[in-house]
Amino acid sequence: MGGMLSGVGRFQRRDLLRAYGPGLLGLTLPRWLRAEEQSALSLRARAKSVIFLFQWGGPSHVDTFDMKLQAPTGYRSLFSPIASSVPGLPVCEHLPETAKVLHHFAQIRTVHHTMNNHNSAGYTALTGYEPPIDDQRLRESLDLFPGYGSVVAATQPGTGDLPQAVSFPYQIADGSTTPGQRASFLGKQHDPLFFQDDPNDPAFRLSQLSLPQGVSLDRLGSRRGLQQLINSQSRQLDRSAVAEGLDAYYLRSLELLNSDRVRQAFDLSSESGALREAYGRTTYGQSCLLARRLVEHGVKFVTVYFAPSIGGRSKTDGGWDTHGFDNTRMYEILPEWHLPVTDRTLPTLIRDLSERGLLEETLVVWMGEFGRTPKINDSISRDHWPKCYTVLLAGGGVRGGAVYGASDRHGAVPDRDPVTVGDLAATMYYALGIDHTREVHDNLNRPLPLARGRAVAEIFG
Repeated sequence: MGGMLSGVGRFQRRDLLRAYGPGLLGLTLPRWLRAEEQSALSLRARAKSVIFLFQWGGPSHVDTFDMKLQAPTGYRSLFSPIASSVPGLPVCEHLPETAKVLHHFAQIRTVHHTMNNHNSAGYTALTGYEPPIDDQRLRESLDLFPGYGSVVAATQPGTGDLPQAVSFPYQIADGSTTPGQRASFLGKQHDPLFFQDDPNDPAFRLSQLSLPQGVSLDRLGSRRGLQQLINSQSRQLDRSAVAEGLDAYYLRSLELLNSDRVRQAFDLSSESGALREAYGRTTYGQSCLLARRLVEHGVKFVTVYFAPSIGGRSKTDGGWDTHGFDNTRMYEILPEWHLPVTDRTLPTLIRDLSERGLLEETLVVWMGEFGRTPKINDSISRDHWPKCYTVLLAGGGVRGGAVYGASDRHGAVPDRDPVTVGDLAATMYYALGIDHTREVHDNLNRPLPLARGRAVAEIFG
C-alpha cells in the first residue's frame, strides 16, 4: 500500500506536466490550514478584492510622493514638485495625471523594515514577514511564509470556478526567484493562478486555458477518473501532503479549462480600443486593465508585477533599481520610463474602477520592496533604503487624501507613527475582513499569525 501511495503521486505529477508543461513545477509539501476561531471582535469587510501593484526594484519615495522641499542640496530631489488634488500635498512634476487623482489615495509614509537586499526585501514586502537573514541568495523554502494572495485563498476559499488569487505577468527574481510569490507551507492548492502571457500581445491568450495538441477535455476527464479510482483504494491510509495538494491543484486546473466565466474574465478583446489606449499599450498598462476585469468578475487578490527584474540602465523596461550606473543615471531613466508608465496607468485604473462603481469595494495597493536613500550618491542616484518609505492605498473604504505617519526632514526614518510591513499586511487583511491574528501552522508545526502587527485602521472611513 505504501508503494501504491507513491505511485499515485507519480501519476498525478507526470500527467499534470504533460498537460500543462513546466508551469506546474516547484511542487511543495502542503500543510492543512489550521485556523484559530475568529476573535470576539467582528471584522467587517470593507473591500471585496485587492489589486496589489508591486513596484519591483524600489521606487524613490523622496522623488515621488514624500518630496522634502526644504531639504538641503544633496538630499532634495532634482525633480520639481507640482500641486495635486489634495491641498498641501505636492507630487513629482513627472506625475501630473496621478496628481489629479491623489484625493483617492491614502499615503502611509513610514513603512519600514530591515532588509537591504532585493530578494530579502521583496519577500518581506510580499508576505509581511522578514526572513531570518538579509541575503541576496534567499530562495524559496517551505520555512518561509506564503504570499498575501495565497493567505487570502486559504482563509476565504471561493465557491465558484474563478481562482481566489491571480498573479502575473512575471515571476520576479534577482539572481534567484524571489520568495513570497506562492503558497509555501499552505499547500500548492493555494498557489495563485500564475501566468507569464503578455496582456499587451495582440494575440493574448491565457496559456492555462489552452490544451496541448492532441489532448481533449474528455481525455483529461478520463485521467481524473483513473486518478480517483487509484485514490479510492488507499482511503484508509494517510495520503501524502504532496499528493493531497496536487490533487486539489489538478481539480482546479480542470475547472479553469472548462469554465466560460474564466474565459470571459480574461478576454481583453472585449474592452474598447479607447480604454486600452488610456491604460497604455504596455505590458504593465494592459496588466492593470486585466486586473480590473478580474476583480470585476470576483477574483479576491490580484498581484501585478511592474517588471520581472529589478532594473538597470534601460529607459524602456525593467524595475525601479536605477542607482549608480555610469552615464545613464536615475534622474535620466525615471522620467523616460517608470514615471510616464506609472502616470498613464495608475490614474486610469483608479478612474476606471471609480466610474464602474468598483473602487469602494476594491483596495488598490501601490508599493515596492523599499525606498531610496535620502542622500544622493556620487552617481547622482539613490541607493536601497528600507528604513522609511511610502505606500499608496486607494479604494476599499480608504479615506482619500489621508496621510498617515511622517518621515523626518530628510525622509530617512519615521518621525511619527511608524508602520512595519507586518502592519501593512494586517491592514490589507483588515480591509478584506480577515482577522490577521488568526494562526496557521508552518512546515515545522509552529503557530504563526497571518500578520505580525496591527492594522492601520485610521486610514479607513
